[in-house]
Amino acid sequence: MVNTATVRTIYRYPVKGLSPEALAATRLAIGATLPGDRLYAIENGPSGFDPGRPHYQPKIRFLMLMRNERLAMLKTHYDEASRSLSIACDGGGAANGDLGTAAGRAAIERFFAEFCKNELRGPPRVLQAPNFSFSDVARKVVSIINLASVHALEAAVGASVDPLRFRGNVYLAGWPAWHELDLVGEEIAIGESARLKVVKRIVRCAATNVDPQTGARDLAIPDTLMRTYGHSDCGVYAEVIAPGEIAIGNSVSSP
Repeated sequence: MVNTATVRTIYRYPVKGLSPEALAATRLAIGATLPGDRLYAIENGPSGFDPGRPHYQPKIRFLMLMRNERLAMLKTHYDEASRSLSIACDGGGAANGDLGTAAGRAAIERFFAEFCKNELRGPPRVLQAPNFSFSDVARKVVSIINLASVHALEAAVGASVDPLRFRGNVYLAGWPAWHELDLVGEEIAIGESARLKVVKRIVRCAATNVDPQTGARDLAIPDTLMRTYGHSDCGVYAEVIAPGEIAIGNSVSSP
């Protein structure tokens, strides 16, 4: 039996922990993340990250929503052509800097030194390395969220759940709730040619408790998942095994 869904939204996160960027379409490459996803991270104290020999590090070494929910108060935009990151905060304060230059990175680092001054373990530093993604997992993957699962979770929580709490790359509608969790080891097709292999369920952390619009820690998502379903999973990671363009409205087929 083939289950069919539709791509509803696509997002990338140029800077780990900061604002999502909505895309109408993008092209997936074999063994790669969504283009432009988690290109940068903000180091929270010395991490030992070496841009000449980059390797996966746990997210606790960077500013991130699980511990630094105030990040959700920021509205950020990254311009790929100019490499410029702009930051605005409703509570006041703003910054702008070219992340490709030392001066531009320093401007962003000064902003976070003040904005997160009570949460820092050392001077914040903008990190980047060629062809490297600061993903939550070591493998280069695309994260997929089933909107029906989010809706089912809303009933368990007893409140509206913004799908952006899960900071996924591709959001789908049309699958039954929790269908994605049964697809580990299976292949899915998106659009005309892209194919992905589902490799891992996404275990949710306290970052999902944070309202992505206000920064308020107002729900108990992992606890509710565990209490209701016996696990803390929502969404899956998939590796690209055949390249192709994906776009909003594309059909997605799965076993």
